[in-house]
Amino acid sequence: MSALSFFLAFVGFAALIILHEFGHFAAAKAVGMRVERFALFFPPIIAKVRRGETEYGIGAVPLGGYVKITGMNPNEEIPPEVAPRAYYRQPVWKRIVVIAAGPVVNIVVAFVILWALFIANGTAETTDRVGKVEPGSPAATVLMPGDRVISVDGRGGGPKAVSTQTASHRCPGRPVDGCRAATPARVVVEREGRRRTVTVTPRFDERVGRTRIGFAFGVRREDPGAAASAGLAVSEMWRVTTGTISAVARIFDPEKRKEISGIVGSYEVTRQAVALDTTTALNILAIISLSLAIVNLFPFLPLDGGHVFWAVAEKVRRRPIAFSTMERSGVVGFMLVIFLFLVGLTNDIDRLQGEGFNLRR
Repeated sequence: MSALSFFLAFVGFAALIILHEFGHFAAAKAVGMRVERFALFFPPIIAKVRRGETEYGIGAVPLGGYVKITGMNPNEEIPPEVAPRAYYRQPVWKRIVVIAAGPVVNIVVAFVILWALFIANGTAETTDRVGKVEPGSPAATVLMPGDRVISVDGRGGGPKAVSTQTASHRCPGRPVDGCRAATPARVVVEREGRRRTVTVTPRFDERVGRTRIGFAFGVRREDPGAAASAGLAVSEMWRVTTGTISAVARIFDPEKRKEISGIVGSYEVTRQAVALDTTTALNILAIISLSLAIVNLFPFLPLDGGHVFWAVAEKVRRRPIAFSTMERSGVVGFMLVIFLFLVGLTNDIDRLQGEGFNLRR
């Protein structure tokens, strides 16, 4: 299953890249621009085929993809017969459509996946009742499915608060899988209308990196319908959008910087999700697709948002922007992209060497 999960995660990432680049490609073709190459992954090109005026290829470096449109550099020497179809010879609105098409496709993909998942699975709300007790766990002798968990050590507040309080009971010394916490937890439950207090000693679970007593809260599911599912998908996309922008905006905060993940982390989380179940994998891919669109829309060259920004600036000024100006600003954008990449990669390596990504947590 491990090899299969690696392969399926790779296919998922490749699909997002292909769809992003296909958005640029299809839009460029639709508005009449000349597309020289449509490539999956970066050079060197290891396989290619020509269809009409466009070369389709596969690169050797699986870190992205690109569409080469004639005249993306205003100083490029272009044969007279194709010059009218060059990128910088086109109206501003056409350039914006072509550049924005890639991120838009990723946004649409994220919406369609989330919408379909809400329709297929409905909504799930964690309740405060015991749903399942793990056999052989500390909870197996004191809890029963249907019990309502009131508090742990006097602390209530719902499933998250209960889990946090339980995890505060740590093993003496270095934790190892199955070790018993130094102190027991006092759990108040309601069973058949009567409250009772039970004492149970949590054990360390290496899979999630914390102590547990071995039960899962119940889940209440509802079918929201197609229209409400669309609204839920949009709400989830907005939550991811604000979270992504907030994380990038606070990149110079050492604590917040640790939250940023790179391509290695995204790939590993996707692989773990594939190993768990299809729903989790699709949900992760939707989030990655949306995050890809958001980051690409930042107004810095060489990102898509940088091209859109300068196209809008040209429209406002009513005359072309000097390419040298865009090149100088592009240095800042390129440095930001590299910085984000290095921060994400460093965090990913730290997680891989430490506690891992723990998707099951």
